[in-house]
Amino acid sequence: MAGSAKALSQGSAAPGPVPEGVIRFYSMRFCPFAQRTRLVLEAKGIKYETININLKNKPDWFLKKNPLGFVPVIETPSGKIMYESPITCDYLDEVYPEKRLTPADPYEKAKEKMMLEHFSKVTALLYKIGIAVRAGESTSSLEGELLEKLGMLEEILASKKSLFFGGNSASMIDYMVWPWFERFEVFSVTHLLDHTPNLKRWKDAMMKDAAVKATITDPETCKAFAKLYYAGNLDACDYGL
Repeated sequence: MAGSAKALSQGSAAPGPVPEGVIRFYSMRFCPFAQRTRLVLEAKGIKYETININLKNKPDWFLKKNPLGFVPVIETPSGKIMYESPITCDYLDEVYPEKRLTPADPYEKAKEKMMLEHFSKVTALLYKIGIAVRAGESTSSLEGELLEKLGMLEEILASKKSLFFGGNSASMIDYMVWPWFERFEVFSVTHLLDHTPNLKRWKDAMMKDAAVKATITDPETCKAFAKLYYAGNLDACDYGL
């Protein structure tokens, strides 16, 4: 898990070739999308190195690896490059088949992808709530919408009759949604889980998962980062280092 701690910015030198037997993981310490990929790397025990990218001041060489300019990006020793969190996570699960995180049954896999589409509405509402809070506006209406979406996830989890969305242990679908639940305190919406007992129990169980423990960020640190990032601070990605 070696790699740059501080984020590489405009003008920084590109890293050299990826070492054999290692996945290079381009990330940003506070990015929930990148955390998805890191969760999978940790859960599957894949050897990787991290190169953090300053998303406020991206190096030109990084944009050649991903013209969209986002993280996560993964790179193999043979020079294969992939980006977007669902794509990188699926690739890692296929190429490293030990401890598979996705269902073998195509229908079950499709159901998880459909659930992820529902969850995308949750992430959108969380960001809207964040915008409203920074603008000093009321979030009660948005919280009502969010609770409705959480209710759908609560029903899905209840129907599974298991502690996790993927069964009796955390799996791909759990890791794909976790980063935003981890940030519920940052968005000041943790109280909504009082209305969804199964989701609350799931969140408590996820906090004990080894991959989650390896990737979690303290809420106060996240809040401080967000304040700097949305204020346009070019060094926000290195907060706390």
